[in-house]
Amino acid sequence: MKAVAEMVADLMAAAARTAPKAGGKDWLEIVVIKDVEVMKKIAQSMKDYAPRSTNEGYWLRDASNIENSQAIVLVGLSEPKTAGYDCGGCGYPTCREFKDSRKMTVKEMGYSGPHCIMRMMDIGVALSSAAKAASLLSVDNRVQQRVGAAAMALGYIKAEVAMGIPVSITGKSIYYDRQTPARH
Repeated sequence: MKAVAEMVADLMAAAARTAPKAGGKDWLEIVVIKDVEVMKKIAQSMKDYAPRSTNEGYWLRDASNIENSQAIVLVGLSEPKTAGYDCGGCGYPTCREFKDSRKMTVKEMGYSGPHCIMRMMDIGVALSSAAKAASLLSVDNRVQQRVGAAAMALGYIKAEVAMGIPVSITGKSIYYDRQTPARH
């Protein structure tokens, strides 16, 4: 089943790449992780960070998911570009004002920001396309923020913001009916 999960992860990456993007500009970074040792490192990073988080149990729960997955698809924003729509979704009247005035910050095991809302929607559409590709092939998956943050912190994806979709083929989905460990 691992080989099938890996093939599905590649198809998911293709679906993410071809997903529609604002203005037809592709600023996404897409990485498929198949190496079990790399997935263990990501899961361990999530466990190590858990006690410093206000949501410790969720980090531990998601780390367990990663340990039991056969592959991970990472989708991130490679550069903090604006779409040029002057839509105001970022809180500024124009993209130029947003670009010139924003103060980029980085949160440990989180993201940099703020970012253009259109670029965040690009990530969302790409993630949805990837998850649907897996679903059409009856392969269990779940979009997760924490795996993207850990993979980004470890340098497995070069992105400003990243989320991940682990995939698993078992008799029952490991991503639902999950137990959240109590805080330590």
